[in-house]
Amino acid sequence: MSREPRGPNEKLGTVLALAGISNAGLARRVNDLGAQRGLTLRYDKTSVARWVSKGMVPQGAAPHLIAAAIGSKLGRPVPLHEIGLADADPAPEVGLAFPRDVGQAVRSATELYRLDLAGRRGGGGIWQSLAGSFSVSAYATPASRWLISPADSSVAREPKEREREGEVSSPECSSQRVGHSDVSKLREAAEDARRWDSKYGGGDWRSSMVPECLRVDAAPLLLGSYSDEVGRALFGATAELTRLAGWMAFDTGQQEAAQRYYIQALRLARAAADVPLGGYVLASMSLQATYRGFADEGVDLAQAALERNRGLATARTMSFFRLVEARAQAKAGDGPACGTALKAAEGWLERSRAGDPDPSWLDFYTHERFAADAAECYRDLRLPRQVRRFTEQALARPTEEFVRSHGLRLVVSAVAELESGNLDAACAQGVRAVEVAGRISSARTTEYVRDLLHRLEPYGDEPRVVELRERARPLLVAPA
Repeated sequence: MSREPRGPNEKLGTVLALAGISNAGLARRVNDLGAQRGLTLRYDKTSVARWVSKGMVPQGAAPHLIAAAIGSKLGRPVPLHEIGLADADPAPEVGLAFPRDVGQAVRSATELYRLDLAGRRGGGGIWQSLAGSFSVSAYATPASRWLISPADSSVAREPKEREREGEVSSPECSSQRVGHSDVSKLREAAEDARRWDSKYGGGDWRSSMVPECLRVDAAPLLLGSYSDEVGRALFGATAELTRLAGWMAFDTGQQEAAQRYYIQALRLARAAADVPLGGYVLASMSLQATYRGFADEGVDLAQAALERNRGLATARTMSFFRLVEARAQAKAGDGPACGTALKAAEGWLERSRAGDPDPSWLDFYTHERFAADAAECYRDLRLPRQVRRFTEQALARPTEEFVRSHGLRLVVSAVAELESGNLDAACAQGVRAVEVAGRISSARTTEYVRDLLHRLEPYGDEPRVVELRERARPLLVAPA
């Protein structure tokens, strides 16, 4: 439905012309973005014509979807007032700020935690209204501020300081005195959630408890009292959980939620003075940007992680950062730069030793994981022989611990076989991938399978392809 007409919306018409989007094209983009959030929208070119010529304002999430669709084409955020829809319900900017002040950073993070819970209990609430609003430019300020100063001078929150700031009387403020035991519980929660995420996907119900943990457990601690030493540890543990919440949202297709979590995780890592963890968050941002089609920005984010960690991070950590850069370089189509980054990543990995003080959040990164990502790099560069070589290494030791990763590797292997002209092998690997994908809840894995089926369309009448498509049907029609 739309609100009553109010005269032509010249702003919307102008921006559509600037973006080069037709009425039918905008309607299709809005419907697609809505479908990603479980919304069934049926806008067409006539709907868009009414928005422009008569000034009708679509209700619900539609105005934000319109802004997101146009912004995606322009490559920048498009505020509602620019397209004449400022009187629609405003989309909250919660979670996008990267405050310089530590106290403001705490409020920014805890506000996001509360908002996410409200959305989950309300059937998607806030995330529906923000559907499709991912904007890679929102990472510019957080990345630059982190590069300039990756650590705060002090993060202690003592009762006297809180009283001066007017926080003690606030109902949002905790009277709890935080100790190392409280921080340990958060770290244990993060480790448990990481295991569940790898094994069952970001959409598994156990994984969805991470936002609840942030609201119920982490937020009161952040709003409590603590020394600088305990505070650093608290911010680090909360940053890990927040990054993990972002990763799970990314895995389930909630890109706008993931972006907000990542920004807050980076800010918390700065408060923790944990430069490697901040680099890990930037690497996660890079992977998301690359996945969303912003490969150049993905390169920048990965290189930002690298630069600040020279001489600080372990060899294994530096290897992972270079690997993430290679992924972005490959997606950008820069083969030489990708090859350089892969060679550097492999060199760092070879220099790592069992006794190195690697962070616990990097325990997933093995030689098999390196090979898996290298295979994806060569897939993007359309070098199937290299894909097959690295995929064989990646699949050499399948494990029940990293089920989602195993499924993704199988799809990449299937693509390599197809591009090498081996249809039978491609379908066989595809069947194995579908079996794995059916055991987890991961929109990303489903998208990989969907991409494989798209590549197989020229062979659609082949019995093996028909069988694979039928096996995949329940996966593709299941809700994300």
